[in-house]
Amino acid sequence: MSRLEQIREAILSGDSGAVASIEPPSSYRGVTVHADEVEMFEGLASQEKDPRKSLHVDEVPTPELGPGEALIAVMASAINYNTVWTSIFEPLPTFKFLHRYGKLSPLAKRHDLPYHVVGSDAAGVVLRTGPGVHTWKPGDEVVAHCLNVELESPDGHNDTMLDSEQRIWGFETNFGGLAEIALVKANQLMPKPAHLTWEEAACPGLVNSTAYRQLVSRNGADMKQGDVVLIWGASGGLGSYATQYVLNGGGIPVCVVSSPAKAEICRGLGAELVIDRNAEGYKFWKDEYHQDPKEWQRFGARIRELTGGEDPDIVFEHPGRETFGASVYAARRGGTVVTCASTSGYLHQYDNRYLWMNLKRVIGSHFANYRESWEANRLIAKGLIHPTLSRTYRMDETGQAALDVHRNVHQGKVGVLCLAPEEGLGVRDEMTREAHLDRITLFRGA
Repeated sequence: MSRLEQIREAILSGDSGAVASIEPPSSYRGVTVHADEVEMFEGLASQEKDPRKSLHVDEVPTPELGPGEALIAVMASAINYNTVWTSIFEPLPTFKFLHRYGKLSPLAKRHDLPYHVVGSDAAGVVLRTGPGVHTWKPGDEVVAHCLNVELESPDGHNDTMLDSEQRIWGFETNFGGLAEIALVKANQLMPKPAHLTWEEAACPGLVNSTAYRQLVSRNGADMKQGDVVLIWGASGGLGSYATQYVLNGGGIPVCVVSSPAKAEICRGLGAELVIDRNAEGYKFWKDEYHQDPKEWQRFGARIRELTGGEDPDIVFEHPGRETFGASVYAARRGGTVVTCASTSGYLHQYDNRYLWMNLKRVIGSHFANYRESWEANRLIAKGLIHPTLSRTYRMDETGQAALDVHRNVHQGKVGVLCLAPEEGLGVRDEMTREAHLDRITLFRGA
């Protein structure tokens, strides 16, 4: 039996002592992109680029463990849009991030390789910790958030997201979570929610923390009770958590989706106000270069029809180019557009008159700091926010999983099994699980 098989068996048996006694293997399987393939999609439109061609499952060397770091045995991971970007080499190949990071120090040089092990979510078990780590020990069941910070400059000490050397693990660093073993900083680790399976626990990390900062935190929109919140892609990876936060916080979500099935998922979460943008035929762009303000007006009127005449206090933005002009228009006077991504394009256009003359604000929000991530994970552990896992793939099917996300044919989050041999494993608190099972499984099969 190989060391990885021994580790897996020890984890499945719940024997943390045995995990600590097994030496980590010298290599492991991980999902990678290759530096010599970055031009493979040259000349193709984004939607024609196929992650199945660029994502590989390779045997790679286990990285050296440095101070303040941990190696974790990854039982399950998940797909985020940054893995899609990595796989299609947009907006630029991530090897440029790794090369820049590698210049920082001899320890960071480990990340500058001709392959990139991707993935920014993970649930698993601590295998080893480096010098200076005292909070976590081998055998601890954990999830990992994706903020990698150095904190050697003063910039990040009020908010670690402002650190001058802040990076997203598995996107701007190597040795990510779509693998059998991952390398993290110890301050990325959080307790695994005991009532969830490995794959359920793996899927909230990035998107749950992002939605928390974007909506709940004072660093984001600082949502209050009664706020009307327009949520784009409300049944997707980010939007499904945003919808839950608005409902939990006493707000009023207006959920924008693209199909009747996605509308039903939002209603299953408890949302009552839903706009199916495809069914209602919204086309915010006349052509590649010109938007249609009349469509903004029709969209705003539809929102007011649903809310009893109120415009959104907050717009939860992440599609970017396709929707940003409509978002700025739709927000109420003095309202807030808070944006964390640009999945439909980075170059936004909007009519600034609606922003400046109506005293609206645009807030940029990027992932979350450790405290925000910890609070978001705590809400998962307490059964107040629930995972939105819809489907789980094997690690050798990661390319297909990424393609589903790339083409928006998924719901909620898409999980990936790494060391876990099958779904449904890892639950330690059956009572809490039973109390919330209908919400935990709401997205399954959607």
